[in-house]
Amino acid sequence: MTKKPELLYLDLMKKALSFTIWPEPPREIKAMPTHLPGVKQAISLLTGLLGAGDLIISKKSEVSEADREEGKFWPAYAHTMTGLKRLDSIQECIETVLRNNIEGDFIETGVWRGGTCIFMRAALAAYGIEDRKVFVADSFEGLPKPDLEKFPQDKGDINYKFSDLAISQEQVADNFKKYGLLDDQVVFLKGWFKDTLPTAPIEKLAILRLDGDMYESTMDALNNLYPKLSKGGFCIIDDYALEMCAKAGDDFRREHGIDSELHEIDWTGRYWVK
Repeated sequence: MTKKPELLYLDLMKKALSFTIWPEPPREIKAMPTHLPGVKQAISLLTGLLGAGDLIISKKSEVSEADREEGKFWPAYAHTMTGLKRLDSIQECIETVLRNNIEGDFIETGVWRGGTCIFMRAALAAYGIEDRKVFVADSFEGLPKPDLEKFPQDKGDINYKFSDLAISQEQVADNFKKYGLLDDQVVFLKGWFKDTLPTAPIEKLAILRLDGDMYESTMDALNNLYPKLSKGGFCIIDDYALEMCAKAGDDFRREHGIDSELHEIDWTGRYWVK
């Protein structure tokens, strides 16, 4: 049975955003995630010696279908790290919200290259929805250094050292443009969550997706945005595989007496319905 056009479009968007249509390319070694600046400097110097920048040192990418499904690696070209299982789940959440007329906009806090937000906007386009917005919240400068005085739960976190996580707002906006999806239904919230989320121009949310990696970032998003989530809306947390992020979700649920079932999406994704 042939799928409806909107479903074919969304299937293609998921494959394009996650780069699963194509094999993962060899990865330039100096561009691979590392917090060791000396290593990057040495590789950059060697690359220059090999061909004044015309040649690069790369490593073959060994990525399994399971890794793609689960989103268990940092892709070179993909616009999202979110695996196909989590993208499928987001689609189900969006379709449930639309089917049940759950009021509110969509937001992701922590967007990297913007792929998941792009998919949210694509879903609104596919179903002809013009009265909801997609909020794109990020520092666009990477992750903050842990504030251990206020949030000792983030002790040992080194994500702030990864320059690969610092994707500019201009780059993310350009990625939206590539899919023809940058318009006034897309709203950027640039800055640290503690500064932007308390005054964000959001009245109601139907989908709240958190991808902040840290206890502080997750708590900032939950404390400021969960009260705006409509009953029947979805709270999605991308990072339950990270101890500090899981603790933030568990602490918030306990402190606010939330006993809704915590659904498992894959190895790291979780959600519950308000």
